[in-house]
Amino acid sequence: MCDTCHCAQDAQSGRAKKIIEVNQSLLAANNEKALANKKLFRDAGAVVINMISSPGAGKTTLLEHTIDRLAGEFTIGVIEGDIETERDAERIRAKGVAAVQITTGGACHLDAGLIHTGMHRLMEQGEGRFDLIFIENVGNLVCPASFYLGEDLRMVLLSVPEGSDKPAKYPAAFTSSRLYVVTKTDLLPYFDFSLTEAREEALRLNPELEILELAAPKGTGMSEWLDKLRALIAGAA
Repeated sequence: MCDTCHCAQDAQSGRAKKIIEVNQSLLAANNEKALANKKLFRDAGAVVINMISSPGAGKTTLLEHTIDRLAGEFTIGVIEGDIETERDAERIRAKGVAAVQITTGGACHLDAGLIHTGMHRLMEQGEGRFDLIFIENVGNLVCPASFYLGEDLRMVLLSVPEGSDKPAKYPAAFTSSRLYVVTKTDLLPYFDFSLTEAREEALRLNPELEILELAAPKGTGMSEWLDKLRALIAGAA
């Protein structure tokens, strides 16, 4: 149950129709704010990537290694989303990059309003200009898939320890994304994870999905990932 996005339904009490109406109103308001965010992102000169995954899939680790490899090449900013603590933002700031932490206090996702506020805070830290901004969403494969934030690219990450059946179990995360990154591939020898299943299930849901496989600490797949980022930035110039 998520009281924030009203995804609970109680058919016995006849509340389902009302909940659907609330959802539609909530998403409409969110999308209107997302359009304002998009203008804010353009004014900052930034390509914006919304990262969604389960907790522990390796989003922050991938960001750390990305920042290390792109140091001096691009100006990067990060908006971090978590239920509590500043820990992920602290890890990013330690890399010398502007980072804003948004703590939701229990909400299962970031919405466009939170990002709008976070973006203004980020611009103050980064003097208003960025080449690339990452939004690290709250760890959850369900709720974040429903909320457009104004991003240029939505990506979904799935780590090897989670299992290769997750695209079938959480389809919205994969149908709403353009990029699918399988992380922690260095652990393939130790887990019952089928890359074939992970690819085929996702492509069955979304044939246009681009797939990358990497192990960031080992450097595996990082060249392809960095080339993708460079192409996005070049295309927005």
